[in-house]
Amino acid sequence: ERLVESGGALVQPGGSLRLSCAASGFTFSLYAMAWFRRAPERELLAAISANGDTTYYADSVKGRFTISRDNGLNTLYLQMDNLEEKDTGLYFCARSESTMYSLAHYSYDNWGQGTQVTDTS
Repeated sequence: ERLVESGGALVQPGGSLRLSCAASGFTFSLYAMAWFRRAPERELLAAISANGDTTYYADSVKGRFTISRDNGLNTLYLQMDNLEEKDTGLYFCARSESTMYSLAHYSYDNWGQGTQVTDTS
């Protein structure tokens, strides 16, 4: 069971970036997923239910970030627009223990290694 993030980069203020999280070794479509950021505290940014019908966004990213998933490709995405300096950090995808996401980090049982996003302002 593995999660591998990609897409992190240096980005200018106001820029956009799309992160991907490739899942393998488990039935991706049965689990809710989420994106966290560590900068340096861990923060839940966005979450999505197993079927993709329900999403959650932290106030800090609402209206700028979009979480989505492609269960056919076993991939989770985070589209980040209008990036700001405060968005700098290490971004992780995580698998929830159930089909619906939780706001508690301890409800996520599988984590990727992270991908770094740095705002160059």
